[in-house]
Amino acid sequence: MRLLPREEKFFDLFEQLAEKIEVGGKLFLEMVEIGAYSEAQAARIKEIEHEADIITHQTYGKMHTTFLTPLDREDICALVNKMDSILDMTEAAAARMILYRVKEPSRTIIDQVRILNEAIGKIKVIIHGLRDMKNSSQILQACVEINTLENAGDVVLRTTIANLFGNEPDVRELIKWKEIHERIEEAIDVCEDVSNIVEGIVLKNG
Repeated sequence: MRLLPREEKFFDLFEQLAEKIEVGGKLFLEMVEIGAYSEAQAARIKEIEHEADIITHQTYGKMHTTFLTPLDREDICALVNKMDSILDMTEAAAARMILYRVKEPSRTIIDQVRILNEAIGKIKVIIHGLRDMKNSSQILQACVEINTLENAGDVVLRTTIANLFGNEPDVRELIKWKEIHERIEEAIDVCEDVSNIVEGIVLKNG
């Protein structure tokens, strides 16, 4: 038995943050799949990103006012920081699609954003698993799957950049799409960072 109660509010905040990431990712996927994206859609993703920022800062505040945290403080800080960054990169990509007034997205960007959403779905699984860690093997398996998705994202990015340089005659369009694709890949990369942090937490505390 624990001599001191464990503060469970942190897990609520982690899970709320994971929910925001999922909502933002799905909205971004809807943008690229429909192709008729609007400033209103990008603005909504920005609102969700701001809501995630609030949850992140609530977690920081809670960490500094709680005597006994459920996880090491450095792990909590790293975890919410990286989770928040997923939405930061997603919002940055969506905003640039509006700012640059780009043409209809290609098949490859849809594939890339679908990979991002798959990774976000796995993030939700591993974050919800942290509350009791009874199924540590399932958490670790999901972490492996996120790594696999990140590798798939790398392949899509390399193929896309090669195609842009080989087939896009408008240099301005090439530069715009290259930056958007790279922002999406950064979001996928950060999903892997989150999985690495969670893997470390599970191995340390499981």
